[in-house]
Amino acid sequence: MTRTFPDSVDVVVVGSGPTGAAYARILSERAPAATIALFEAGPALTDPPGMHVKNIAGFAAQRAAQRRSEGLHPHTDGEPGQYADPARRILRPGTHLLPEGYQAPGEDGLPALAMSTNVGGMGAHWTGACPRPGDGERMGFLPDLDELLDEAERLLEVDRHPLAGAPYTDLVRSRLADAFDAGRAPDRRVQPMPLAVHRRPDGALVWTGPDIVFGDVTRNNPNFTLYAESPVQRVLVEDGRAVGVLVAGQEVRARFVVVAADALRTPQLLFASGVRPPALGRYLNDQPQTVFAVRLRDVASAADVTTGAEIIGQSGVGWVPYTDEHPFHGQVMQLDASPIPLVSEDEPSPGTIVGLGWFCGKDLQASDRIAFSTDEVDDYGMPKPSIHYTLTARDRASLAAAREQILRAARALGEFIGDEPLLLAPGASLHYQGTTRMGPADDGTSVCGPNSEVWGVTGLYVAGNNVIPTPIACNPTLTSVALAVAGARDIASQLVLQSAAGAAIGGDHA
Repeated sequence: MTRTFPDSVDVVVVGSGPTGAAYARILSERAPAATIALFEAGPALTDPPGMHVKNIAGFAAQRAAQRRSEGLHPHTDGEPGQYADPARRILRPGTHLLPEGYQAPGEDGLPALAMSTNVGGMGAHWTGACPRPGDGERMGFLPDLDELLDEAERLLEVDRHPLAGAPYTDLVRSRLADAFDAGRAPDRRVQPMPLAVHRRPDGALVWTGPDIVFGDVTRNNPNFTLYAESPVQRVLVEDGRAVGVLVAGQEVRARFVVVAADALRTPQLLFASGVRPPALGRYLNDQPQTVFAVRLRDVASAADVTTGAEIIGQSGVGWVPYTDEHPFHGQVMQLDASPIPLVSEDEPSPGTIVGLGWFCGKDLQASDRIAFSTDEVDDYGMPKPSIHYTLTARDRASLAAAREQILRAARALGEFIGDEPLLLAPGASLHYQGTTRMGPADDGTSVCGPNSEVWGVTGLYVAGNNVIPTPIACNPTLTSVALAVAGARDIASQLVLQSAAGAAIGGDHA
């Protein structure tokens, strides 16, 4: 890492989360001669950069890293907000809230909208769930989606059968299967949640962060450089082509620019750069969700439960996949794997307590959007965002149906903890999608094409959950990394062809 910027490179990547790291990895593998500069607005928390915070040794060190991820007004050492807060403003370690503009009068807004600003982005803090999209979650115009998902699993080091052999995992899965499997296709039946984790020889879990996505091939690439604490201010566009970026007041020229700066800041940077296709910032999808908790019925309390950041290997993490008939994504997880505090610290052993979370596919509307000011700026000097977001009648019906589904799961598993499932505040999913959505044609309803290149701006690519165009209800990271793989391959093939053409011209002149 360095603060001395080059005058020019082959590829600029903006943002160091899982998708930005995927671009760097694929380019390092497929076009190793290409020079790559990756710019990240936040600090590097770890060595190697981008490591998952749960892999940091010691709780105090983890908390310090989370605090450094919380933007210009960190809150970890203060009093965190509660989910019952009347303002529904949820403070979670490692993230920072949009300070204002999160709810327009008369709208639901996204009061819980949050971001992470650090090398690795939200990928340094995520839960690692990597389910595959199914049925209506899939992009039908991508015939090679399954192969791209395979490649995303390679980059994220996904284990499809994590926590195998945990004492209660078969029991939980069996009870859920009895409740939900009838009539489902084999790949849509209850199953273990694929997780981006692996076990060390000593048995400890290692969580995938962008450091693993980068991999040794990127870290050892002499043509790749990561620039932390280097916020990009503009993408430079000339004659309909991206030609570089402005960072810290300096121009860095490039053949290709990839913006992977999350679902709020990617469209923000494009807007600031004068790249404003009709769909920019629109079709915002937050995944409405409801959560609950149960104590497993007819099992003994676990005697060897430990506490801390690591998942306890008792009941594991189960998955009730989305289907068109039941358009919900269900997660049933060991309590301490949940990012949501579902029970008090006074509860007995969490070895017998599981949290349930049901995510709904949003009723996608162009009116659900992030708007940007032309005359006001945020704390980072970028166009100030404001959220326009409303749950439709269809969304509310979906949430009511999800409530019935989560109660069905709870009855199958055990005894309720609490009287009713909890409806989380809009924005709580952290799975924001759609604001630079992909589409098969430039018809005004998408920002980029199937290879993630922005319509009308050659050489400018976008990446992240924001590229996903479908009402996806499952955890989106695996899908967004898969889409990034396709974009990175497209750039790599062009670089290789350009290099070959240059070599041929040079040979002709020799």
